[in-house]
Amino acid sequence: MDATSTQPPENTELNKLREKLDSIQLPPDLADKAINMINRAALSFKYGGYFSNFDAVASYIDAVTKLPWNYRSADNLDINHAKEILEKNHYGLKEIKDRILDYLSVMKLNFDQSKLENSKSHNFMRAPILFFVGLVGTGKTTMAISIAEAMGRKFIRIPFGGMGSALDLRGQSRVHPDAEVGLVMKALRRAGTKNPVILLDELDRVAEHARADIMGVLVELLDPEQNVAFVDHYIDFPFDLSEVLFIATANNTGNISTAVMDRLEPIQMPSYNDEEKITIGKSYVFPKILKDSGLTSDKLQIDDNVWTTIIRPLGFDSGLRTLERTIDGICRKIARLIIEGKGNSFYITTENVKQFIPTW
Repeated sequence: MDATSTQPPENTELNKLREKLDSIQLPPDLADKAINMINRAALSFKYGGYFSNFDAVASYIDAVTKLPWNYRSADNLDINHAKEILEKNHYGLKEIKDRILDYLSVMKLNFDQSKLENSKSHNFMRAPILFFVGLVGTGKTTMAISIAEAMGRKFIRIPFGGMGSALDLRGQSRVHPDAEVGLVMKALRRAGTKNPVILLDELDRVAEHARADIMGVLVELLDPEQNVAFVDHYIDFPFDLSEVLFIATANNTGNISTAVMDRLEPIQMPSYNDEEKITIGKSYVFPKILKDSGLTSDKLQIDDNVWTTIIRPLGFDSGLRTLERTIDGICRKIARLIIEGKGNSFYITTENVKQFIPTW
C-alpha cells in the first residue's frame, strides 16, 4: 500500500508544498522563511489544532515559487536586427527609430563591457527610461512591442488608466484576507523571466486621489539605485528588477510628477498627415487585418482612389485608431458577404465604398 495513502490529508497537502519549494531555487532567506511557515502549520496539525491560515500559507508558497527568481531570456542586441524589426512594423518615424537604435547601442556597448570585465553586478540597463508621449493611436504601444521583439524579450503591459491605489502596483500585506501580489509581480509571473519589457501604459491617467502614492512607487520602480530590491507587500521579500526594461507612455506629461519625469526620456510621437496614413493603411494596416479576417488579396482589393475616403470617414483623426477600425469594418463586411454566398471576390471603388465603410 502506498504510504502516502495512510497519511492524514493535511500531511499530504504539506508535502505538496514542500515539493513545490524543492522544485525551484529560491533566495536562501526566502526559502528558510517559506519552510518555517510550513513547519508552523505542521506543528499546529500535529497537536490536534486547526491551522486557520493554511490556505494563506499555500497561496504564499504558490506565489513565491511562480516568480522568475533566476530565469532570464537571452538578449538580442544586434542593431541591424532591431533596425529590420522597426522598419517592418513602423512607417516613417526616422528620428524616433534613430533614438531607439542609439539607446540599444549604448546597452550593447555596456553589455559587452560587462562581459569583458566578467562583472555579474554590472547593470547595463542604467539608462533613462524610454517614455513615448503622444495622442491616442500614434503608435506608442506598438513601438514598445517592437522593441521587445527586436531584443527577443517577453512583453507585458501594465495599464495605469484609472489605477486607484499604489497597492495595485505594490501588492497588499498578507494580514488582509483578500491580499494578493501587485501588478509588477503579476507581470513578472506572466512573463516567466526576470528581464522582460514591461510597458507602463498611460501614466497620466491614474486616479487623482492616488496620484502622489502611485508616483512614489514609480520612482522606486524606475530608479536603478532602488529597483534592485523592490519589495512587494505580499511577497515581503526584495526582488531584483534591475534587468527589467521599463518603457512608459502617456498622452501628455501634465499629471506626472517631476521626480518621475527626471527618470524618463520623453520621445514625442508625431501625429500623421493624410499622405502618411494612406501609405500606412495600404502597406501595414490593410495586409494585417486582411490576414486576421481570414481573407486574401484575391478576395478583397481596394482601389487606390478609395483611400482618401477610408482615412477620413468621420473627419480628421491624428492617430490610426479610426483608420484601423474602418479597415476592420470593411473586412468584416466582406467576410460576411462571402459566407452568405453573395460573392467570392470584391473590388472596392469610389462608387461602392459607401456600402462597406462602417457608419458607427
